[in-house]
Amino acid sequence: MLEVRIRRKAYVSASGARLEVLSDIAFTLADGDVAAFVGPSGCGKTTMLRILAGLDHGFEGTINGAAPGRIGMVFQEPRLLPWRTAEANVRLAAPGASENKLTELFSILELAPHRSHYPGELSLGLARRVALARAFAVDPALLILDEPFVSLDQALAARLRAELATLVDRRRVTTILVTHDVEDAVWLADRVFLLAGHPARISAELTVPGRRGERTAAEIAATRQKIAALAAPCAATAP
Repeated sequence: MLEVRIRRKAYVSASGARLEVLSDIAFTLADGDVAAFVGPSGCGKTTMLRILAGLDHGFEGTINGAAPGRIGMVFQEPRLLPWRTAEANVRLAAPGASENKLTELFSILELAPHRSHYPGELSLGLARRVALARAFAVDPALLILDEPFVSLDQALAARLRAELATLVDRRRVTTILVTHDVEDAVWLADRVFLLAGHPARISAELTVPGRRGERTAAEIAATRQKIAALAAPCAATAP
């Protein structure tokens, strides 16, 4: 069980002004749940993820349930070490990972032919796959994804969503995804939270019907419409 209570997160600017970014963010996720947080760029999604990952302690509130050392994180950029191969980048994060585990991960993510390639030899799509493999190799209790498919074309993003859904289902890992793309949320999440306002708050919550990978076109379209309807009032009142 992951219990999150972020009462307030604020920054002090160089001029001394206080900028409130997050307020009254509260939610609970059970083991294996996948939650997507949808909101416009700059609304505080990445700040929230940094708090959840333990990278930012300057907030008011509590985070309970994330096992120390067992958090896997995929950033907006792959952040691979250019002087290490794809396999070496993964092994650096998970030196104790067995050969069988890595072989399975590279197989699911279609990376088997690229284990000995360096990041400079990989396309952006392949580099993102390596970043996903690195996150799963640590056998995380909590997986955090920060816009993992940004800047990818639709076809490639769809393939990576399918591969990610397979990994999440096999490992049953609690997952938090932040995105401005409703498509990511509809395909991957069990629950969708909309962030809006300044400071950002949870303005709405939606349960996505159907099982990941088995949702019909009608279910997906209906969920998109519901998210759009919930998001419209927030967009209309945004400053």
